Amino acid sequence: MGYKPENINGIENIDSAEIFEKGETKPFKAKIAWPNVLGFVLLHLACLYGLFLLPRAKLLTSFYTLFLMHFSGLSVTLGAHRLWSHRSYKATLPLKLILLFGQTMSGQNCLWVWVRDHRQHHKYSDTDADPHNSSRGFFFCHIGWLMVQKHPEVLAKGRQIDMTDLTADPYVMFQKRYYKTLYTLCAIIIPVIIPWYFWNEDIINSLFICYFARYTLQLNFTWCVNSVAHMFGNKPYDKRISPVESTFVSIFGLGEGWHNYHHTFPWDCNAAEFGKDYNLSSRLLGLLERWGLAYDLKVVGRQMMINKIVKYGDGTHPVF
Repeated sequence: MGYKPENINGIENIDSAEIFEKGETKPFKAKIAWPNVLGFVLLHLACLYGLFLLPRAKLLTSFYTLFLMHFSGLSVTLGAHRLWSHRSYKATLPLKLILLFGQTMSGQNCLWVWVRDHRQHHKYSDTDADPHNSSRGFFFCHIGWLMVQKHPEVLAKGRQIDMTDLTADPYVMFQKRYYKTLYTLCAIIIPVIIPWYFWNEDIINSLFICYFARYTLQLNFTWCVNSVAHMFGNKPYDKRISPVESTFVSIFGLGEGWHNYHHTFPWDCNAAEFGKDYNLSSRLLGLLERWGLAYDLKVVGRQMMINKIVKYGDGTHPVF
């Protein structure tokens, strides 16, 4: 019923695994990507400085930054995740373009790469082929996976993920082709210039609050889905897998923290049991359906869900 990836057209920067003469793979020791480490350190320091400047900035700048965080965050949850990765609903062209713009603003790589990594995460969850394998520890699955060389299994299995649907989409491929330019425009220039131009915010305040602080905080909220929501919580739907239910992540992740449910039923457009609290993404999706911008929403049937809870749940669901 969900999207089941099989093949891929290609992947950039493939490194082959080192092989013994006997044909055995050597134990993998990830090399630290020091430029990435330095970049993330500087990014977080800039974020702290942006938070320090917040009391000096105009109140409108704070509300504007919160709006940008929600807009770009919802573009990831509703767009990159539920629409393009899992095909859990369909969207009209205007909605797709809005979500694509917001996903570009989020700065979480181009949509094509985001979807490939997420489909791979579901297919090979918490194995060496998972880009942010939680069995390698909290720091690794939160941010460390972006600071080290990819495991050979991630690279090898990444070539098997079916991306033909996105490759056939001219808008997605346009973003992929010109991502760096579009990111600079959508994530930095436009968000920073607006407060400076329209309400005379100090340009330094605008840069460090509307870009560095917003961007860094949002990245960490997203990463919590990979870390916190794989380690700290209960498993009412399937105790055999590592993802858990996390209220904390759902609040700050706009509804993406009901992760045990999501990994059990990845095709459900709510990414959570229907009516679950703290799911702003699903509330908005319901409005978009009413407005005719979203349609063919996929939702797990109640009996199918109960059968899974009774058979594989950890006994914490209210049904017991």
